[in-house]
Amino acid sequence: MSNSKVGFVSLGCPKALVDSERILTQLRLDGYDIVPSYEDADVVVVNTCGFIDSAKQESLDAINEAMTENGKVIVTGCMGKGKDAETIQQAHPGVLSVSGPADYQQVVGAVHQYVPSEKKTEYNPHIDLVPNIKLTPRHYSYLKISEGCNHRCSFCIIPSMRGDLVSRPIADVVAEAKQLVENGTRELLVISQDTSAYGVDLKYKLDFVDGNALETRMQDLAVALGELGVWVRLHYVYPYPHVDKVIPLMAEGKILPYLDIPFQHASPRVLKLMKRPGNQEKTLERIKAWREICPDLVIRSTFIVGFPGETEDDFQMLLDWLEEAQLDRVGCFQYSPVDGATANDLPDPVPDEIKQERWERFMETQQRISAARLQERIGQQLEVLIDVVDEEGAIGRCYADAPEIDGKVYLDGITDLQPGDALLVDIVGADEYDLWGVPSAA
Repeated sequence: MSNSKVGFVSLGCPKALVDSERILTQLRLDGYDIVPSYEDADVVVVNTCGFIDSAKQESLDAINEAMTENGKVIVTGCMGKGKDAETIQQAHPGVLSVSGPADYQQVVGAVHQYVPSEKKTEYNPHIDLVPNIKLTPRHYSYLKISEGCNHRCSFCIIPSMRGDLVSRPIADVVAEAKQLVENGTRELLVISQDTSAYGVDLKYKLDFVDGNALETRMQDLAVALGELGVWVRLHYVYPYPHVDKVIPLMAEGKILPYLDIPFQHASPRVLKLMKRPGNQEKTLERIKAWREICPDLVIRSTFIVGFPGETEDDFQMLLDWLEEAQLDRVGCFQYSPVDGATANDLPDPVPDEIKQERWERFMETQQRISAARLQERIGQQLEVLIDVVDEEGAIGRCYADAPEIDGKVYLDGITDLQPGDALLVDIVGADEYDLWGVPSAA
Protein backbone atom coordinates (compact mmCIF):
# COMPACT_ATOMS: atom_id res chain seq x y z
CA MET A 1 0.00 0.00 0.00
CA SER A 2 1.38 3.44 -0.92
CA ASN A 3 2.16 6.08 1.68
CA SER A 4 -0.13 9.04 2.35
CA LYS A 5 1.06 12.13 0.48
CA VAL A 6 1.56 15.66 1.80
CA GLY A 7 1.98 18.81 -0.29
CA PHE A 8 3.77 21.73 1.32
CA VAL A 9 3.92 25.50 0.68
CA SER A 10 6.58 27.39 2.67
CA LEU A 11 6.45 31.21 2.73
CA GLY A 12 8.42 33.90 4.54
CA CYS A 13 11.86 34.21 6.09
CA PRO A 14 14.63 31.63 6.65
CA LYS A 15 13.34 31.08 10.21
CA ALA A 16 10.02 29.90 8.75
CA LEU A 17 11.95 27.77 6.24
CA VAL A 18 13.64 25.95 9.15
CA ASP A 19 10.20 25.36 10.72
CA SER A 20 9.06 23.85 7.42
CA GLU A 21 12.12 21.59 7.25
CA ARG A 22 11.44 20.28 10.76
CA ILE A 23 7.78 19.57 10.04
CA LEU A 24 8.63 17.82 6.77
CA THR A 25 11.36 15.76 8.43
CA GLN A 26 8.92 14.56 11.12
CA LEU A 27 6.28 13.72 8.51
CA ARG A 28 8.83 11.74 6.52
CA LEU A 29 9.75 9.81 9.68
CA ASP A 30 6.06 9.16 10.27
CA GLY A 31 5.75 7.47 6.89
CA TYR A 32 4.41 10.26 4.67
CA ASP A 33 5.62 11.03 1.15
CA ILE A 34 6.18 14.69 0.31
CA VAL A 35 4.84 15.61 -3.15
CA PRO A 36 5.30 18.76 -5.26
CA SER A 37 1.78 19.20 -6.67
CA TYR A 38 -1.73 19.79 -5.35
CA GLU A 39 -3.34 17.01 -7.37
CA ASP A 40 -1.00 14.33 -5.98
CA ALA A 41 -1.41 15.42 -2.33
CA ASP A 42 -3.85 13.91 0.17
CA VAL A 43 -3.47 17.09 2.24
CA VAL A 44 -1.62 20.41 1.80
CA VAL A 45 0.23 22.29 4.58
CA VAL A 46 0.71 26.06 4.12
CA ASN A 47 3.34 27.68 6.34
CA THR A 48 2.37 31.37 6.35
CA CYS A 49 4.22 34.67 6.81
CA GLY A 50 2.58 37.58 8.64
CA PHE A 51 5.39 40.13 8.88
CA ILE A 52 3.91 42.86 6.65
CA ASP A 53 0.64 43.30 4.78
CA SER A 54 2.01 42.18 1.41
CA ALA A 55 3.34 38.97 3.02
CA LYS A 56 -0.05 38.35 4.63
CA GLN A 57 -1.75 38.78 1.27
CA GLU A 58 0.68 36.32 -0.33
CA SER A 59 -0.15 33.83 2.44
CA LEU A 60 -3.90 34.31 1.99
CA ASP A 61 -3.51 33.84 -1.77
CA ALA A 62 -1.55 30.61 -1.17
CA ILE A 63 -4.25 29.28 1.18
CA ASN A 64 -6.94 30.19 -1.35
CA GLU A 65 -5.05 28.41 -4.14
CA ALA A 66 -4.50 25.31 -2.00
CA MET A 67 -8.20 25.21 -1.05
CA THR A 68 -9.24 25.62 -4.70
CA GLU A 69 -6.78 23.08 -6.10
CA ASN A 70 -6.89 20.49 -3.31
CA GLY A 71 -9.49 21.32 -0.65
CA LYS A 72 -7.77 19.64 2.33
CA VAL A 73 -5.55 22.32 3.85
CA ILE A 74 -3.71 22.71 7.15
CA VAL A 75 -2.40 26.21 7.96
CA THR A 76 0.50 27.05 10.26
CA GLY A 77 3.08 29.82 10.76
CA CYS A 78 3.03 33.49 11.66
CA MET A 79 -0.56 34.10 10.51
CA GLY A 80 -1.79 31.21 12.62
CA LYS A 81 -2.35 33.29 15.77
CA GLY A 82 -4.74 36.04 16.90
CA LYS A 83 -6.69 38.18 14.43
CA ASP A 84 -4.89 36.70 11.42
CA ALA A 85 -6.03 33.20 12.39
CA GLU A 86 -9.61 34.48 12.66
CA THR A 87 -9.29 36.10 9.22
CA ILE A 88 -8.15 32.77 7.73
CA GLN A 89 -10.96 30.80 9.37
CA GLN A 90 -13.59 33.33 8.27
CA ALA A 91 -12.30 33.37 4.66
CA HIS A 92 -11.93 29.57 4.54
CA PRO A 93 -14.16 27.80 7.09
CA GLY A 94 -13.13 24.50 5.51
CA VAL A 95 -9.48 24.78 6.58
CA LEU A 96 -8.76 21.70 8.69
CA SER A 97 -6.42 23.23 11.29
CA VAL A 98 -4.76 26.59 12.06
CA SER A 99 -1.69 26.80 14.30
CA GLY A 100 1.01 29.36 15.08
CA PRO A 101 4.73 29.47 14.23
CA ALA A 102 7.01 26.60 15.31
CA ASP A 103 4.00 24.62 16.59
CA TYR A 104 5.35 21.44 15.07
CA GLN A 105 3.31 19.11 17.24
CA GLN A 106 -0.07 20.55 16.25
CA VAL A 107 0.75 20.57 12.53
CA VAL A 108 1.97 16.97 12.53
CA GLY A 109 -0.96 15.95 14.75
CA ALA A 110 -3.43 17.52 12.32
CA VAL A 111 -1.84 15.67 9.38
CA HIS A 112 -2.15 12.38 11.32
CA GLN A 113 -5.77 13.18 12.22
CA TYR A 114 -6.99 13.97 8.72
CA VAL A 115 -4.67 11.74 6.64
CA PRO A 116 -3.54 8.78 8.77
CA SER A 117 -0.17 7.33 7.87
CA GLU A 118 -0.21 3.75 6.62
CA LYS A 119 3.33 2.99 7.74
CA LYS A 120 5.98 4.56 9.91
CA THR A 121 9.59 4.79 8.75
CA GLU A 122 11.70 2.54 10.95
CA TYR A 123 15.12 3.78 11.94
CA ASN A 124 17.54 3.17 14.76
CA PRO A 125 18.54 6.52 16.33
CA HIS A 126 21.81 4.97 17.54
CA ILE A 127 22.86 3.92 14.05
CA ASP A 128 20.91 5.84 11.40
CA LEU A 129 21.04 9.53 10.62
CA VAL A 130 17.60 11.11 10.82
CA PRO A 131 16.56 11.65 7.17
CA ASN A 132 16.58 15.45 7.44
CA ILE A 133 14.53 17.13 4.71
CA LYS A 134 16.13 20.36 3.47
CA LEU A 135 14.44 23.06 1.46
CA THR A 136 17.79 24.65 0.60
CA PRO A 137 20.45 23.15 -1.70
CA ARG A 138 22.63 20.47 -0.10
CA HIS A 139 25.66 22.75 0.28
CA TYR A 140 24.18 25.44 2.55
CA SER A 141 21.87 25.25 5.55
CA TYR A 142 20.11 27.61 7.93
CA LEU A 143 20.88 26.94 11.59
CA LYS A 144 18.21 28.40 13.88
CA ILE A 145 19.62 29.03 17.35
CA SER A 146 16.61 30.55 19.11
CA GLU A 147 12.93 31.38 18.79
CA GLY A 148 11.17 34.65 19.61
CA CYS A 149 12.46 38.06 20.68
CA ASN A 150 12.56 40.15 23.88
CA HIS A 151 12.48 43.51 22.07
CA ARG A 152 9.34 45.50 21.42
CA CYS A 153 10.27 47.53 18.35
CA SER A 154 7.26 49.70 17.54
CA PHE A 155 7.03 48.61 13.87
CA CYS A 156 7.27 44.87 14.54
CA ILE A 157 4.76 42.23 15.66
CA ILE A 158 7.17 39.25 15.72
CA PRO A 159 7.08 38.91 19.56
CA SER A 160 3.28 38.72 19.49
CA MET A 161 3.54 35.90 16.92
CA ARG A 162 6.64 34.03 18.09
CA GLY A 163 6.84 35.03 21.77
CA ASP A 164 9.81 36.03 23.90
CA LEU A 165 13.35 34.76 23.34
CA VAL A 166 13.85 31.01 23.82
CA SER A 167 17.43 29.93 23.11
CA ARG A 168 18.34 26.39 22.11
CA PRO A 169 21.00 24.64 24.25
CA ILE A 170 24.41 25.21 22.68
CA ALA A 171 25.18 21.47 22.67
CA ASP A 172 22.03 20.83 20.58
CA VAL A 173 22.90 23.59 18.11
CA VAL A 174 26.47 22.35 17.63
CA ALA A 175 25.27 18.73 17.28
CA GLU A 176 22.83 19.80 14.53
CA ALA A 177 25.58 21.80 12.80
CA LYS A 178 27.89 18.77 12.83
CA GLN A 179 25.21 16.55 11.31
CA LEU A 180 24.54 19.12 8.58
CA VAL A 181 28.26 19.28 7.77
CA GLU A 182 28.49 15.47 7.69
CA ASN A 183 25.58 15.49 5.22
CA GLY A 184 27.34 17.87 2.82
CA THR A 185 26.70 21.40 4.13
CA ARG A 186 29.56 23.76 3.28
CA GLU A 187 27.96 26.94 4.64
CA LEU A 188 26.05 27.40 7.90
CA LEU A 189 23.80 30.46 8.08
CA VAL A 190 23.12 31.25 11.74
CA ILE A 191 19.64 32.74 12.15
CA SER A 192 17.30 33.90 14.92
CA GLN A 193 15.29 37.04 15.68
CA ASP A 194 18.26 38.44 17.62
CA THR A 195 21.48 36.44 17.34
CA SER A 196 23.34 38.80 19.71
CA ALA A 197 20.88 37.95 22.50
CA TYR A 198 21.48 34.20 22.20
CA GLY A 199 21.53 32.64 25.68
CA VAL A 200 20.40 35.66 27.68
CA ASP A 201 17.18 33.84 28.66
CA LEU A 202 19.27 30.87 29.89
CA LYS A 203 21.59 33.22 31.82
CA TYR A 204 24.37 32.03 29.44
CA LYS A 205 24.12 28.53 30.92
CA LEU A 206 27.29 26.43 30.83
CA ASP A 207 27.04 23.36 28.63
CA PHE A 208 29.50 20.70 27.50
CA VAL A 209 30.34 20.28 23.83
CA ASP A 210 32.86 17.54 22.99
CA GLY A 211 34.17 17.73 26.54
CA ASN A 212 34.66 21.50 26.42
CA ALA A 213 32.68 23.77 28.72
CA LEU A 214 30.97 26.47 26.63
CA GLU A 215 28.59 29.19 27.68
CA THR A 216 25.32 29.56 25.78
CA ARG A 217 26.25 32.82 24.08
CA MET A 218 27.05 34.06 20.58
CA GLN A 219 30.83 34.21 21.04
CA ASP A 220 31.18 30.63 22.35
CA LEU A 221 28.84 29.36 19.64
CA ALA A 222 30.92 31.10 16.96
CA VAL A 223 34.08 29.49 18.39
CA ALA A 224 32.50 26.00 18.29
CA LEU A 225 31.07 26.40 14.78
CA GLY A 226 34.37 27.84 13.58
CA GLU A 227 36.00 24.45 14.28
CA LEU A 228 33.82 22.64 11.72
CA GLY A 229 35.80 23.69 8.63
CA VAL A 230 32.90 25.31 6.76
CA TRP A 231 31.70 28.85 6.13
CA VAL A 232 29.82 30.24 9.14
CA ARG A 233 27.71 33.36 8.49
CA LEU A 234 25.99 35.39 11.22
CA HIS A 235 22.58 36.94 10.52
CA TYR A 236 20.31 39.30 12.50
CA VAL A 237 23.03 40.63 14.80
CA TYR A 238 22.13 43.62 16.96
CA PRO A 239 25.09 45.98 17.58
CA TYR A 240 25.52 45.31 21.29
CA PRO A 241 29.00 45.87 22.76
CA HIS A 242 29.71 42.12 23.02
CA VAL A 243 29.56 41.85 19.21
CA ASP A 244 33.11 43.26 19.38
CA LYS A 245 34.25 39.86 20.66
CA VAL A 246 33.40 37.97 17.46
CA ILE A 247 35.34 40.34 15.18
CA PRO A 248 38.75 38.77 16.07
CA LEU A 249 37.30 35.34 15.14
CA MET A 250 36.54 36.80 11.72
CA ALA A 251 40.01 38.29 11.41
CA GLU A 252 41.47 34.84 12.21
CA GLY A 253 39.32 33.17 9.53
CA LYS A 254 37.31 31.11 12.02
CA ILE A 255 33.97 32.48 10.81
CA LEU A 256 33.14 34.60 7.76
CA PRO A 257 33.95 38.31 8.10
CA TYR A 258 30.29 39.15 7.49
CA LEU A 259 27.73 40.80 9.75
CA ASP A 260 24.04 41.21 8.99
CA ILE A 261 22.94 44.06 11.29
CA PRO A 262 19.45 45.58 10.88
CA PHE A 263 20.31 49.20 11.76
CA GLN A 264 16.90 50.46 10.48
CA HIS A 265 17.80 54.18 10.80
CA ALA A 266 20.51 56.63 11.90
CA SER A 267 18.53 59.48 13.46
CA PRO A 268 18.49 59.06 17.28
CA ARG A 269 15.00 60.58 17.35
CA VAL A 270 13.60 58.07 14.84
CA LEU A 271 15.42 55.17 16.53
CA LYS A 272 13.77 56.19 19.80
CA LEU A 273 10.35 56.24 18.10
CA MET A 274 11.15 52.78 16.71
CA LYS A 275 12.19 51.60 20.22
CA ARG A 276 15.32 50.05 18.77
CA PRO A 277 17.70 48.30 21.19
CA GLY A 278 21.45 48.75 21.39
CA ASN A 279 23.67 51.79 21.71
CA GLN A 280 23.23 52.97 18.14
CA GLU A 281 24.59 56.49 18.69
CA LYS A 282 28.18 55.19 18.63
CA THR A 283 27.67 52.76 15.77
CA LEU A 284 29.93 54.61 13.31
CA GLU A 285 32.83 54.51 15.81
CA ARG A 286 32.30 50.80 16.32
CA ILE A 287 32.13 50.02 12.59
CA LYS A 288 35.45 51.84 12.19
CA ALA A 289 36.98 49.88 15.08
CA TRP A 290 35.69 46.58 13.65
CA ARG A 291 37.26 47.33 10.27
CA GLU A 292 40.59 48.17 11.89
CA ILE A 293 40.61 44.69 13.49
CA CYS A 294 39.18 42.94 10.39
CA PRO A 295 39.71 44.95 7.18
CA ASP A 296 37.84 42.33 5.10
CA LEU A 297 34.64 42.78 7.14
CA VAL A 298 31.46 43.05 5.06
CA ILE A 299 28.37 44.61 6.64
CA ARG A 300 24.86 44.22 5.27
CA SER A 301 21.86 45.99 6.76
CA THR A 302 18.23 46.98 6.33
CA PHE A 303 16.60 50.36 6.82
CA ILE A 304 13.10 51.83 6.96
CA VAL A 305 12.30 55.22 5.40
CA GLY A 306 9.11 57.18 5.90
CA PHE A 307 8.62 56.05 9.50
CA PRO A 308 5.92 58.11 11.30
CA GLY A 309 7.45 61.38 12.48
CA GLU A 310 10.53 61.13 10.21
CA THR A 311 11.43 64.67 9.10
CA GLU A 312 13.56 65.77 6.17
CA ASP A 313 16.35 66.49 8.69
CA ASP A 314 16.08 62.93 10.07
CA PHE A 315 16.25 61.53 6.55
CA GLN A 316 19.22 63.70 5.62
CA MET A 317 20.98 62.43 8.75
CA LEU A 318 20.41 58.89 7.47
CA LEU A 319 21.91 59.73 4.06
CA ASP A 320 24.94 61.37 5.72
CA TRP A 321 25.32 58.30 7.95
CA LEU A 322 25.29 56.01 4.90
CA GLU A 323 28.05 58.05 3.27
CA GLU A 324 30.20 57.72 6.36
CA ALA A 325 29.38 54.08 7.20
CA GLN A 326 30.13 52.80 3.66
CA LEU A 327 28.09 49.62 4.14
CA ASP A 328 28.52 46.87 1.56
CA ARG A 329 24.99 45.50 1.16
CA VAL A 330 21.79 47.34 2.05
CA GLY A 331 18.06 46.75 1.74
CA CYS A 332 15.50 49.51 2.25
CA PHE A 333 11.76 49.41 2.90
CA GLN A 334 9.16 52.14 2.92
CA TYR A 335 7.33 52.11 6.25
CA SER A 336 4.11 50.15 6.00
CA PRO A 337 1.61 49.88 8.91
CA VAL A 338 1.24 46.34 10.21
CA ASP A 339 -1.91 45.38 12.07
CA GLY A 340 -1.05 45.20 15.77
CA ALA A 341 2.15 47.28 15.65
CA THR A 342 2.32 50.18 18.15
CA ALA A 343 3.89 52.44 15.49
CA ASN A 344 0.43 52.68 13.92
CA ASP A 345 -0.56 55.02 16.77
CA LEU A 346 2.35 57.43 16.31
CA PRO A 347 1.55 60.95 15.08
CA ASP A 348 2.79 62.64 11.90
CA PRO A 349 2.57 59.84 9.30
CA VAL A 350 4.71 60.48 6.22
CA PRO A 351 2.72 60.83 2.97
CA ASP A 352 3.21 58.01 0.46
CA GLU A 353 4.71 60.26 -2.22
CA ILE A 354 7.38 61.49 0.24
CA LYS A 355 8.11 57.89 1.30
CA GLN A 356 8.65 56.98 -2.33
CA GLU A 357 10.84 60.00 -2.99
CA ARG A 358 13.00 59.29 0.09
CA TRP A 359 13.27 55.62 -0.84
CA GLU A 360 14.52 56.58 -4.30
CA ARG A 361 17.11 59.00 -2.87
CA PHE A 362 18.21 56.37 -0.34
CA MET A 363 18.63 53.69 -3.01
CA GLU A 364 20.49 56.05 -5.33
CA THR A 365 22.94 56.92 -2.53
CA GLN A 366 23.50 53.32 -1.45
CA GLN A 367 23.78 51.92 -4.99
CA ARG A 368 26.60 54.38 -5.65
CA ILE A 369 28.35 53.28 -2.42
CA SER A 370 27.84 49.55 -3.12
CA ALA A 371 29.02 49.90 -6.73
CA ALA A 372 32.21 51.69 -5.62
CA ARG A 373 32.95 49.05 -2.99
CA LEU A 374 32.44 46.28 -5.55
CA GLN A 375 34.78 48.03 -8.02
CA GLU A 376 37.48 47.68 -5.34
CA ARG A 377 37.06 43.89 -5.61
CA ILE A 378 38.42 43.87 -9.18
CA GLY A 379 41.87 42.25 -9.07
CA GLN A 380 41.17 40.41 -5.81
CA GLN A 381 41.33 36.63 -5.45
CA LEU A 382 38.30 35.25 -3.59
CA GLU A 383 37.04 31.82 -2.65
CA VAL A 384 33.69 31.21 -4.36
CA LEU A 385 31.05 28.64 -3.42
CA ILE A 386 29.11 27.48 -6.48
CA ASP A 387 25.28 27.54 -6.33
CA VAL A 388 24.19 26.97 -9.95
CA VAL A 389 25.74 25.54 -13.11
CA ASP A 390 24.04 25.72 -16.52
CA GLU A 391 25.05 25.87 -20.18
CA GLU A 392 26.08 29.53 -19.86
CA GLY A 393 28.45 29.00 -16.93
CA ALA A 394 28.57 28.85 -13.16
CA ILE A 395 27.08 31.21 -10.57
CA GLY A 396 28.40 31.33 -7.04
CA ARG A 397 28.96 33.56 -4.03
CA CYS A 398 31.97 34.83 -2.14
CA TYR A 399 32.11 35.44 1.62
CA ALA A 400 30.42 38.83 1.10
CA ASP A 401 27.22 37.27 -0.28
CA ALA A 402 24.49 35.46 1.61
CA PRO A 403 22.15 33.36 -0.55
CA GLU A 404 18.97 34.99 -1.88
CA ILE A 405 19.63 38.47 -0.43
CA ASP A 406 23.09 39.59 -1.59
CA GLY A 407 24.98 39.54 -4.88
CA LYS A 408 26.47 36.78 -6.99
CA VAL A 409 29.77 35.92 -8.66
CA TYR A 410 29.38 34.95 -12.33
CA LEU A 411 31.87 32.59 -14.00
CA ASP A 412 30.80 32.89 -17.64
CA GLY A 413 31.54 29.84 -19.78
CA ILE A 414 32.71 27.68 -16.84
CA THR A 415 30.49 24.60 -17.03
CA ASP A 416 32.64 21.83 -15.52
CA LEU A 417 31.64 22.57 -11.89
CA GLN A 418 28.94 21.27 -9.55
CA PRO A 419 26.79 23.11 -6.97
CA GLY A 420 28.71 22.98 -3.68
CA ASP A 421 32.14 23.17 -5.33
CA ALA A 422 34.47 25.80 -3.88
CA LEU A 423 37.31 27.37 -5.87
CA LEU A 424 39.59 30.39 -5.95
CA VAL A 425 38.47 33.03 -8.43
CA ASP A 426 40.15 36.16 -9.82
CA ILE A 427 37.62 39.02 -9.95
CA VAL A 428 37.65 40.77 -13.32
CA GLY A 429 34.42 42.82 -13.36
CA ALA A 430 31.66 44.35 -11.21
CA ASP A 431 28.41 46.30 -11.35
CA GLU A 432 26.15 47.69 -8.55
CA TYR A 433 25.34 44.25 -7.14
CA ASP A 434 27.39 41.44 -8.68
CA LEU A 435 30.92 40.35 -9.57
CA TRP A 436 32.42 38.52 -12.57
CA GLY A 437 35.42 36.27 -12.27
CA VAL A 438 37.60 33.59 -13.82
CA PRO A 439 39.06 30.55 -12.04
CA SER A 440 42.49 31.35 -10.63
CA ALA A 441 45.42 29.64 -12.32
CA ALA A 442 46.69 26.72 -10.27
